[in-house]
Amino acid sequence: MPHHEEKYCPRCQESFECKVGSINLCQCTTVTLNEEERNYMREQYTDCLCAACMAAVKQEYHNAKYHEQIAQLHHHR
Repeated sequence: MPHHEEKYCPRCQESFECKVGSINLCQCTTVTLNEEERNYMREQYTDCLCAACMAAVKQEYHNAKYHEQIAQLHHHR
């Protein structure tokens, strides 16, 4: 029988259903992450995030990378 678990997102504290036993049906599969994005999330959170927060943290990661690139450009002038 598939294992489903009620969890609370460590970022927003909203509840969501984690479907670790049916991972292809889990809400987290709606957000596609590359390895760098996954590593960024792992550095900040030790448990699953809800899909909305996963998308927000993914965007946060890209915003941070963009600002790093801008800072490097200004530094090299």
